[in-house]
Formats: sequence, structure tokens, C-alpha cells
Amino acid sequence: MENKNKENYNDQVEGRNSVIELLESGKDINKIFIEKGEKHGSIHKIIAMAKTRKIIIVEKDKKQMEEMAENKNYQGVIAIVPPFRYYEIEDILKKARDKNEDPFILILDGIEDPHNLGSIIRTAETAGVHGVIIPKRRATGVNSTVAKVSAGAIEHMLVARVNNITDAIDRLKKEGLWICGTDINTDKYYYEQDLTGPLGIVIGNEGNGMSNKVTKNCDFLVKIPMMGKVTSLNASVSSGIVIYEALKQRIQKRREK
Repeated sequence: MENKNKENYNDQVEGRNSVIELLESGKDINKIFIEKGEKHGSIHKIIAMAKTRKIIIVEKDKKQMEEMAENKNYQGVIAIVPPFRYYEIEDILKKARDKNEDPFILILDGIEDPHNLGSIIRTAETAGVHGVIIPKRRATGVNSTVAKVSAGAIEHMLVARVNNITDAIDRLKKEGLWICGTDINTDKYYYEQDLTGPLGIVIGNEGNGMSNKVTKNCDFLVKIPMMGKVTSLNASVSSGIVIYEALKQRIQKRREK
């Protein structure tokens, strides 16, 4: 299932919860650096799990750790990992089939902020999304910031990186998915649309939204009500609202059976 094509996200995961999630996932870890003196709280759990898996633990002083860290809030622990492995669309579809569920996929059309991507992946994982599709060009990939913000969700989410989002949408359509785009200029609100069944939800770029080509390739478009003077939402907030409406509808449909 795992795609052999490897992409680098700076080879490190920072923060206690993220490192614990990484350890629990069973994925490869080269070594774990721990700040000297940091032996309280969840650090004990990290050390015990690392020893059980025979992962090398290295202690460094605070200054050395700060030089290594890419985020200020690294919480005294940094795990060094092999490069991030992306998956294929087929892997995501197979995950849905294996769970005997309708495919539920998130398609990101040009998300540039790694904080947004990390937050979106975290929300998608909690809502049972089977996978996230991102483009290779003009968008952020999975890096250490994404891993940190996702709070460990990246270790459980299948992320496919594709050459062309429109081609990916065409592939999903052939597999029977309906493609829902998000666009402020449409007439239908997200809660008025049936979001059950095989579904792909498209979230556009933070500033420009979906590209014209992607917009035209969607089966239907929905919008989120805007009642204030600001007429746009953060991409991660928008995705969370629509994703959880889809989840709510799916739960209701299962209860009605």
C-alpha cells in the first residue's frame, strides 16, 4: 500500500504529542533527541516507548536543542525520521473499500500555508476522511510544520501528491465519486446539499479559491453563509465546516438504515 516515492519534510517531528503519535504509529524513527533535564510528564512515556522499540535516545543541552528545532514550542523532544512517504489515489480508495465505506476524500487546490495544511489534515483525520489529495506544484507539501500542527494526525492520514488536480478529479469521478467544490459565488449553502455517498470535497487556495478549471470540473458548488463585513474564512476553518456537515449527514443516514 505504501508508495515508494519519498518526499522530504526536513526529517524531524517536534513536540511531545506529535512524537508519541509517531511512536504509536509504528513508523520508522532514526533517533529521538531529548533536552537534558526534561524528564517529567509525558517525556517518561516517550523514553519508555522508544526503549521498547529499541530507538536511539540522545540527550542534548537546551542550546543545542533550540538550534535543531524548527518550531519554538518543540517541548524538549525532536524525533528524526525518514522522509515522508506519499501515497497514491488508489491507496486512498482501497482504504475506503477495506473499511466498507463510501470514499470520503479531501482535495486541496493550492493550499500554500503549512499551518493550514496541518490543521486541515488534523480535522480530516478526526472526521474519518480516507485521504487528502494535494498538488505537487504551487502548494505546500508535508513538512515538519505540517506534522507539528497536525498534532500527530499526519501519521494516520493518507496524503497523495499529484501532478494535476483536474486529472485527479477525473479519476475520482470515474470511480463514482461526486465532486463538491466550495465557492462563495454559488447560490447553494453547504447544509442544503446532499453530502452523503462517494464524495470528494475541494478546498481552494487561501487567497484565490479554486482555479477556474477545477471549478468547472466540480459536479456542484456550495458556500458558507457570511453575515459579517469579512467575506472569507481561513481555509482550514472552511474545510472543517464542510467536512463535518458531510460527517453529520453520513451519521444520520446510517442511523436511518
